[in-house]
Amino acid sequence: MISRTRQLFVPIAYCDAAESWVLGFQDAATPMMQGIIDLHHDILVFLIIILIFVPWMLVRTLWHFNHERNPIPERIVHGTTIEIIWTIPPSIILMFIAIPPFALLYSMDEIVDPAITIKAIGHQWFWTHEYSDYNGSDEQSLTSDSYMIPEEDLELGQLRLLEVDNRVVVPAKTHLRVIITPADVPHSWAVPSLGVKCDAVPGRLNQTSLFLKREGVYYGQCSELCGTNHAFTPIVVEAASSDDYLSWVSSGQ
Repeated sequence: MISRTRQLFVPIAYCDAAESWVLGFQDAATPMMQGIIDLHHDILVFLIIILIFVPWMLVRTLWHFNHERNPIPERIVHGTTIEIIWTIPPSIILMFIAIPPFALLYSMDEIVDPAITIKAIGHQWFWTHEYSDYNGSDEQSLTSDSYMIPEEDLELGQLRLLEVDNRVVVPAKTHLRVIITPADVPHSWAVPSLGVKCDAVPGRLNQTSLFLKREGVYYGQCSELCGTNHAFTPIVVEAASSDDYLSWVSSGQ
């Protein structure tokens, strides 16, 4: 209710691209990314508890077991109680940490009846995106090469090293499938706001699913060391409304 009220009365600027001095996550645009962020926050609770408890135990040990308080040291060779204490609680904590990621991992591999399939082909150093569902023949195919826009050609508001000449346009609130493969060396199709990072391995077809909850423009980069120009292989995904997407497909752009 609060977030809906904020959307009505307070304009929200989403963080969908890398920014300077930002240590946290980009805003989630897919349920998958939201699950990753929630998992991080849940594990952080256990981490904070451990970071408080362990130093407290170390300080307490140094305080009580020093040569002034215990001039005659006592040699302990076995302690059943303490071994149970330091074995069972960590095991329980590991169970609480390990169980939630399994559901997230399985959901990341699940392909839910995609309405649109996009094939992303990695090159040195650009991406080719092919909308296989609309390809009638080699002469009539909806395919575009995505090159990074040089810094001297950037327009006002465009991001340096992240903007491309041909974006990947997709409809929002639609189940999508992205098939990823390289044409030469290994690449990796990664967009942080979408919670996707899928390797492009020579000779293999990897796939991942997307469901974008909102319209917007999302920026990513190749996350594999694919050569000297590895840092200049950005990915831009633009989520549009269904009407705008159909107009884009009809125009063939």
